[in-house]
Amino acid sequence: MIALPERVRVVEVAPRDGLQSFKGAVDTATKVRLVDRLSDAGLATIEVTGFAHPRAIPNLADAEEVFARIRRRPGTVYRGLVPNARGAVRAAEARVDEMLGLSIVSETYLAKNQNMSRDKAVAEAIAAFRTAERHGIGFVMALGMSFWCPYEGQIPPAKVLSLLAELRQAGITRFYLAGSVGLEEPRQVNALFHAAAAALPDIELGYHVHNLGGMGTANILAALEGGARAIEGAICGIGGGIAMPATLGSVGNFPTEDLVAYLALMGVDTGLAPAALEAAARDVAALLEIAPRSHVGNGITRERIAHRPAMV
Repeated sequence: MIALPERVRVVEVAPRDGLQSFKGAVDTATKVRLVDRLSDAGLATIEVTGFAHPRAIPNLADAEEVFARIRRRPGTVYRGLVPNARGAVRAAEARVDEMLGLSIVSETYLAKNQNMSRDKAVAEAIAAFRTAERHGIGFVMALGMSFWCPYEGQIPPAKVLSLLAELRQAGITRFYLAGSVGLEEPRQVNALFHAAAAALPDIELGYHVHNLGGMGTANILAALEGGARAIEGAICGIGGGIAMPATLGSVGNFPTEDLVAYLALMGVDTGLAPAALEAAARDVAALLEIAPRSHVGNGITRERIAHRPAMV
């Protein structure tokens, strides 16, 4: 029997991870409307934007303005990505509720994405964490490319565990293991989460999931059985991935509306109504003028199938 948690926190990353690589500029007012619509859907955590240098990620150059203009719903945590120490200072000034630090296990991708060595990235992450501590702001750390990298291939678990241990020694206790491409497989995912939980039993673990290889649902199940208690998705499955090989194609995030429906079918409480996320996905698709990359967004639910006229 598969052991699943009773409750999982669903984290929405579309306004940041979705829009950072979005084709075409999205104006600030539209970003604010996007975040407000996601707030209305009842999501507990929304990753609003990233505080990277505007030259690095032009699509998120208006981070401070977006945070200043969103409508903050009581009970929702509004998070900002802080890829370095300077980003953390900006995030604190913007009054984020939570910071998401970032380091990358693949040193090849780290150099392409953040232009840093491993040691420099760790130092920047710890400095960002100290800034969050000084301001009484929550902090969670993402480890990108924890499973498979298009430049290095399969990531040895020992590299992930070593980085986790170093960051834990600095005082960080909350982490996401990121399948930044979506080509990991369930046994690998399950083994790494079990190993991390066994090595560092006092940390909290979440999973950032992509679905390029079509194994997203199986990998989510594997992560939850291994100890993950938060899963990150993006409404309509938008965005995901920068500095990737051109031949890789879309590495889109797992659609939040599919994630919530999937967990509900398995009896896992998210505090979210699948119908509310389905409606939000329709509205976001219209707002961004896109087609949703989700089963739910395309009408593939039990309720809709059961009410369709019989095929003859």
